[in-house]
Amino acid sequence: MIANALAGSKPVEPAWKARMAVVGQFEIVRSTGYAILMEPRIACSLTEAEMRKRRRTILDSVRGAARNVTPLPLGYAYRFEPTSEVLAQLGRLVDLERQCCPFLTFRIIIEAGNQPICLEVTGPPEARAVIADFFGS
Repeated sequence: MIANALAGSKPVEPAWKARMAVVGQFEIVRSTGYAILMEPRIACSLTEAEMRKRRRTILDSVRGAARNVTPLPLGYAYRFEPTSEVLAQLGRLVDLERQCCPFLTFRIIIEAGNQPICLEVTGPPEARAVIADFFGS
């Protein structure tokens, strides 16, 4: 689709793909030097068995520890007790999730004055349902 737009209405030849490189979220067309922003695919790379294990080992306990959930335009904010244990568990969860769900953005927010720890999970608009299903809403 991107290649077709660059090449006009001509079909994309297999050799065209050989002249492209992916760097981070950008697709570089080598022959022109143009960079095109590519959106990450909205799909978790975990298998069903891995998903069940993730839910048992860390997700269910994180969901259970959430004091409240606030909808955001592109996801949700989860608030937790301000403890070292919760912070360590959130850090582990974010590290695991960023590897299998690269389309999500995670922010752990620690505010002054022993306020609740906040985990924001956001992504493209179509990812909101995935976030709600996996993390809770």
